[in-house]
Amino acid sequence: MSPLTELIGSANAYGWGKLLTSTSFESIATVTVGSGGASTITFSSIPGTYTHLQIRGIGRSSNGGAPDNIYARINSDSSTNYSNHYLWGNGTVAQATGGSNNDLYIAGRQTGNDSLSNTFGATVIDILDYANTNKYKTIRYLAGWDTNGAGEAWFASANWRSTSAITSLTFYNSFNWVQYSHFALYGIKSA
Repeated sequence: MSPLTELIGSANAYGWGKLLTSTSFESIATVTVGSGGASTITFSSIPGTYTHLQIRGIGRSSNGGAPDNIYARINSDSSTNYSNHYLWGNGTVAQATGGSNNDLYIAGRQTGNDSLSNTFGATVIDILDYANTNKYKTIRYLAGWDTNGAGEAWFASANWRSTSAITSLTFYNSFNWVQYSHFALYGIKSA
């Protein structure tokens, strides 16, 4: 079975080789950006009581020029412990690329302030075995944005070369998050 989650009616899904029901996910925390904007979105004191984490977000950057990447750091680690691999396309161009020994990882893509009004990019990020202290952490995400016919779709993976349990996540972009950007953190229980 593919590790990608496939919806099977009634909010049940297959993923990680198991049936996941809507009760497999528990809300841990949410952040909604207020009228003043925000430079970061942070989830801290993440409990180690789940098997995996999922972050679902919508974002818009204050960048006046173009769409903007969503960047992330784990446990405030700014050393070169991250690698990325991603595929993206915009309907005309498709590209695959990656990088290693980075001080952050790319966790999605979002619209900028030059985009169609009131549009946001969306991202769903899965962090597998986040509390396991015997291995490096694997991250995957699916992201995209559309502005009435122009947009991008991203499918990517990353890893954090640390055996530490993940206790905090910080998301940011090149500028600031605008009002109504929203991120929700979920814990996924093992079956």
